[in-house]
Amino acid sequence: MRLISNLSRWVVWLCILLLSACATSPTGRTQLAFMPDEELDSMGLQAFENLKKEKPIEQGGKNVQFVKCIAQAITREVGGEWEVVVFEDASLNAFALPGRKIGVHTGLIDLVDNQDQLAAVIGHEIGHVLARHSNERMSQQVSTKLGLSIVQAVAAPTTPLGQAAVSALGVGAQYGVIMPFSRLHESEADMIGIDLMAKAGFNPLESINLWKKMSHASQGNQPPEFLSTHPSHDTRIEDLQVRLATAQPLYQQAMAAGKKPKCVK
Repeated sequence: MRLISNLSRWVVWLCILLLSACATSPTGRTQLAFMPDEELDSMGLQAFENLKKEKPIEQGGKNVQFVKCIAQAITREVGGEWEVVVFEDASLNAFALPGRKIGVHTGLIDLVDNQDQLAAVIGHEIGHVLARHSNERMSQQVSTKLGLSIVQAVAAPTTPLGQAAVSALGVGAQYGVIMPFSRLHESEADMIGIDLMAKAGFNPLESINLWKKMSHASQGNQPPEFLSTHPSHDTRIEDLQVRLATAQPLYQQAMAAGKKPKCVK
């Protein structure tokens, strides 16, 4: 009876979370996002401050001017004051955090050929923030842990069979729920990002050239897509090629409106 009572309580909590947490992403996708945005912003601010203390930063020069020129053109399309920092790091990386923080590694700057390719990455990273992917990711993890707790109660994990069942579900939760959602986030950020860069006056065609360069730079060192949190480079390129039908008109409208960034590397 006690087990049933505990299980009922967990089920009620799970139902409340699911019913109260419905949101909609910029692409119209239904989301599970119940974490307070203010808390996510605070966490983003703290994480960014920690990074600035731990990693060397470029304080000025061409790289900083190049990145800020691109970031400012894109963030004008979404509003708000965004802090932009260039980190002296050879890895091919950039990120945006809740709280309007953008970081770009020098390794990525060295890789890109032009402003449009870097705009594709920055637009993608801002897309994660606009779509509240951090909130959705944390909400999902909380829900998954709650679901596993319910299964543990039902499966009697003190028995070998119960332990095996819970263990299998743990793997299933990673590869069946959490990781596919992460790939979904990446694909959605690609769609938001290519539209953003186009609206800001950057050529969306260069997003495809960027990922071709990224594919070459990785030298095939990607795990199988079903075990990766990112889509494969080929999948990414194919999806972006389809999205060009939407992004190209946005780019033409931006050009006609006089949005012609001139960010020199």
